[in-house]
Amino acid sequence: MSWLSDFVRPKIQALIHKKEVPENLWDKCPACEKMIFRKDLEKHLHVCPHCEHHLRVNAALRLQYLFDNQTYDLIAIPSVNLDPLKFKDRKKYSDRLKESKGDGTKSQEAILVAEGTIDGMQMVVAAFDFTFIGGSMGMYVGEGIVRAAEQAIQNRSPLIVVPASGGARMQEGILSLMQMARTTVAVNMMKAAKLPYIVILTDPTTGGVSASFAMLGDIHIAEPKATIGFTGARVIEQTMRQKLPEGFQTAEYLLEHGMVDMVVHRKELKKTLGRVLKLLMKH
Repeated sequence: MSWLSDFVRPKIQALIHKKEVPENLWDKCPACEKMIFRKDLEKHLHVCPHCEHHLRVNAALRLQYLFDNQTYDLIAIPSVNLDPLKFKDRKKYSDRLKESKGDGTKSQEAILVAEGTIDGMQMVVAAFDFTFIGGSMGMYVGEGIVRAAEQAIQNRSPLIVVPASGGARMQEGILSLMQMARTTVAVNMMKAAKLPYIVILTDPTTGGVSASFAMLGDIHIAEPKATIGFTGARVIEQTMRQKLPEGFQTAEYLLEHGMVDMVVHRKELKKTLGRVLKLLMKH
């Protein structure tokens, strides 16, 4: 074999036939814009190791982060009419639902309800998924909150709700707004049963969700820098014609003004919940 075939040819072939690199190895932090190796991001519970920005996570990951040994049992949510108004804007609402559900790897709706243990205590948790039509609250989400409250009362256990939502789902019209009242009734059921109701406010918690069950907790815990409010800051400024304070609608601003009880890093959230709930349940 000659020098050309032994050395030059393999080098040329290596240049022509480069190995394909998977596209999902890295993520970019939306705050500091630094690249993060995906495995490192998962190890840090989807918190940026450079700037501590808390990235949004789906409902399944929320449940894994909260429950002991990352194990839980999903609670079935009653089915609802998927497109009660036959709504259509730029596309049919039914088509939007199909696209959001995708190929089965995505969430099937904007909420998951599960039961399991946190720090050894039986819990019911309802977690929102912002990736599903902005975590918007329609009839299915309303059913989910009611079902979660019923299960918690049946178990005599606390209820934890983790909202991440842009508000009511416009494609369901008045039927979505009715869920504000239904979820408020579900919260009152928990209070009547004298069971703790904890809300973990995440980014973002806005609109009809913040105007109903999300701000009715016995204790409100927020993730750092989470946006929490009813309507957008720009709309408020345009309406009031005044410049809003620095950090308005952030978790830290709400903590300073008494709307939030504590702001807790995601890594400390499970430990904090365990400590708080043991006090409330007198363990």
